Amino acid sequence: MPAWLIPALKAVLPHVGTIVSVAIPAFTQKRTDATENQATLQQQQIAELQAAAARNATHIRELAEQLQVTVSALEQAAAMAETRHRRITLLCVTAITLSVVTLCITLFPALAG
Repeated sequence: MPAWLIPALKAVLPHVGTIVSVAIPAFTQKRTDATENQATLQQQQIAELQAAAARNATHIRELAEQLQVTVSALEQAAAMAETRHRRITLLCVTAITLSVVTLCITLFPALAG
């Protein structure tokens, strides 16, 4: 089992009851005496489903916009991290080069003499 699944389930499971309790009353319950009002009930259920689909489309659009903002922020952060990484790498190479040069300058007179 993936390691990320257990924390994700622990984060989601407490909210399942709330989601279900909100979603269930949103739709018309089918009554047992609905045989005479079958057409009216179906029309009402269709209208409710269309409204729910419209709300879902709105929410999906909002989520897509948020995802787009998040991805662009991540791309910008990755570019900044890459720049920092290159700068630090250059600094390390420079420090190593100076250390080797200093070591050679220090050891050359000792070995020559």
